[in-house]
Amino acid sequence: MPVPPWRINEVLERAETGPICMERDFDTKILFTNLKRVIKEHEIKFDPETIIPTDETLADDVWEAALDLYLTVGTLCINTHRRILFTEREIKEAMKAFPGEITVGYGKDARKMSHRKVEDRKRPFCLFSPDITYDEDLFVPVAMAYLQEPLADGVCGPLLDEIEGTDIKANAPSDIRGSVAHALMFREAARRVGRPGIFLQGVGTAEADTAQIAVSNQEWGERLTDGRFVPTITELKIDYSALNRMIHYHQYGCFVGCLFGPLYGGYCGGAEGTAVVGVASHIQAMMVAQAHYSNYFPMHLMHSFNTSRELLWAISVTYQTLAKHTPFISTSNGFAAAGPATPMVLYEAAAHGLTSSVSGGNLWEMAVARNKHKNRATPMEGRMACEIGCAAADQGFKREDANDIVKEIVKKYEADLTNAPLGKTFRECYDVRKVRPKEDYVKLFEEIKKELIQLGVPFLY
Repeated sequence: MPVPPWRINEVLERAETGPICMERDFDTKILFTNLKRVIKEHEIKFDPETIIPTDETLADDVWEAALDLYLTVGTLCINTHRRILFTEREIKEAMKAFPGEITVGYGKDARKMSHRKVEDRKRPFCLFSPDITYDEDLFVPVAMAYLQEPLADGVCGPLLDEIEGTDIKANAPSDIRGSVAHALMFREAARRVGRPGIFLQGVGTAEADTAQIAVSNQEWGERLTDGRFVPTITELKIDYSALNRMIHYHQYGCFVGCLFGPLYGGYCGGAEGTAVVGVASHIQAMMVAQAHYSNYFPMHLMHSFNTSRELLWAISVTYQTLAKHTPFISTSNGFAAAGPATPMVLYEAAAHGLTSSVSGGNLWEMAVARNKHKNRATPMEGRMACEIGCAAADQGFKREDANDIVKEIVKKYEADLTNAPLGKTFRECYDVRKVRPKEDYVKLFEEIKKELIQLGVPFLY
C-alpha cells in the first residue's frame, strides 16, 4: 500500500496518549534546545556569499540534523498537550512506500507532480497562486487570469474575506457560505478558460474544518483529482481542526497537501535553524498530516518575505536535502516584499524561481506585497518566477552559475526589503473586463526580462 496514508489510527491514538507537554515547554525546552544542539553537532553554518550551496556534505548534515530533531521532538497536538512521536524505523518504512509522483487534475488537463533532484532537467510543477484576498466581484476575473497562464499546471484561487456583504468568520455560517461560493466560482472560471480538469488547490477561503468538508463535491466543488491542505502550526505542531481535515480528505479520496512556513527569527533562530526545521516539517507532513505533497514557505518573522539571501539559502538547502535524501514532493512558495508592477517584485520572483528550481523544488508562485494587502497580486509575478524556473530545468542550469546570478539579482533589492514599494492593485495592473495585463505592466516585464537576460538568467522564450 502506498503512503500516504500511513496508519491513520496510530497517529490519532498517539495524539491522545503521547507524552504530556505544555506548549511553552515544547517551544523553549524541547524544540529550541534540541534545534541548537543538532545545529552545533553537525556544524551547519550559513554563508552569505553562497546563496545556493554546492557542498554535497551540507545536505547530508542537514538531513541527519533534521531527522535527529524530529525523532527527538515529534509533533505537539495543542488540543491534548501530547507529543506525537515516531521511531526511525517507522519513518523509513513510510518513506520507502512514498510514491514520489502523483497525477493530479483529469483529462487533457492532468499533470504529473513529482519529486525532483538537484539540477533536475525535469521541469518543476508550476502552481500559480495569488495567496491573498480580493473583492468578491473580482474573484472570477482574477481566477481566470491565473488559470489561463500557459505554464500553470495547477492553480490556487483568490481568497474571499466577505460574501454578499457579510464578513467571513471561522466556524460561522458565513465560512461555509463563502467557501461554497469560492468553490462554485473557481470551477466556473476553470471551465470558462477551457481548462475544466485543471488541478485546483482549495479552498483557501475556508477558515474552519467544517467549511472545508462542505466543499467536497465531485460535481461543483473539490473533486478527487484536486488538492486540499492540512495546515500545521509553527513550529512542529498540529491541532484537532487540521487532523479533522486530514481524516476527511483521505476518506473522501482527494489529494492531500501539507502547509507550513518555519519562521526565521522565531524559535528557528537564523537561516540554519530555518532549514533544519524546514526538512523536519516535511517529515511531519508525511507522518502526521499524511500528505502527498507539501507547500513550503519559510519566511521572516517580522516582515513576511522569503527573498532575502538568508531565506533563499534556507530554501536552497532544504530542497537540496530533500532531493538527496527523500522521495518527497514539495512546492516552494515565494513571498515577495514588493507589490505588483514594480521592478523589485520581478527581481524577487526571478531570484526565488531560479533558486528553488535548480535546488530541486517545484514552484508555487507567488505571494507579494508581504502577503498583507487585499487585491494586490497578479499572475505576472508568478509568470516571471515560473518562466525562469522551467528554463533553468530545460537548459540544465548548474548551481554554481545560478548562485552567481542570484547574488547579483539580490543586490538589486535587498536594501529595500523592509521598506518595499506597495505597487499596484489588480485593477490597476489588469484590464478586468478582458482579463489581460495592461500594457504598462507588460512593458515593465519585458524591460526587466531583458535586464535579467544580460545577467545570464535563463528564459523559455
